[in-house]
Amino acid sequence: MTAALATAPAATPEAPVLLRSDADGVATLTLNRPQARNALSMALMGALQAQLDAIRADPSVRVVILQGAGPAFCAGHDLKEMRADPSREATEAVFRTCARLMLSLTRLPQPVIARVHGIATAAGCQLVATCDLAVCAETARFATPGVQIGLFCSTPMVALSRAVSRKAALEMLLVGDPIDAAEALRIGLVNRAVPEADLDAAVSALAARIAGKARRVLAIGKEAFGRQIEMSLEDAYGYTAEVMTRNMMMADAQEGIDAFLGKRPPRWEP
Repeated sequence: MTAALATAPAATPEAPVLLRSDADGVATLTLNRPQARNALSMALMGALQAQLDAIRADPSVRVVILQGAGPAFCAGHDLKEMRADPSREATEAVFRTCARLMLSLTRLPQPVIARVHGIATAAGCQLVATCDLAVCAETARFATPGVQIGLFCSTPMVALSRAVSRKAALEMLLVGDPIDAAEALRIGLVNRAVPEADLDAAVSALAARIAGKARRVLAIGKEAFGRQIEMSLEDAYGYTAEVMTRNMMMADAQEGIDAFLGKRPPRWEP
């Protein structure tokens, strides 16, 4: 959540700071402050939080794609907005709002795919690390540059250190220089790096493959993954054994197994 060098003017009142479109079980959320490189203003974070809350309760949505409009994915927090009110209360509100947003992305029942082009820095890099999956253009760049402006990227560190190895995370945090798409792929920050012209097709194909799965099974699996990874090995096996037992009792599992044995496509419940 550390601020990045995003000081361009905010979007006009006529332009919503967040766009949403839905098709075939996929909800696409577009950060829409292109002139500010989609810096996370309080308004943008509030709009994104509201959409995540709505999507959580929307059974028609199986997958979420998060992307940015204009030349960047997201350049972090809006320094201009933060400097306009440098009080402790306002600063705490920014980071508290962002923390809630990142937790909501993590706890959302639907898988979230980051579609990354351009730069993803500071809280923008945090967004990428927080999303369940990420596909980027080969021209994308990632950084946690707060150390360069005297503000260590401590909150982006939470997501980054859980997505990549300790040494890879610390090098990004201590040096602050951007890494390219190939390096992001190597360290596990993204799942795929593709030519920019192929980015939409790659993201859409991945989303479609996930959207074809049973909605309740996706939700139970995402929750279980997040919980077990913080447990000891013994506790993780105990917990996931209970999860699989519960999953096995679900109609989706029974339908899926019967379809597999019957060599036919499964018919998932809505």
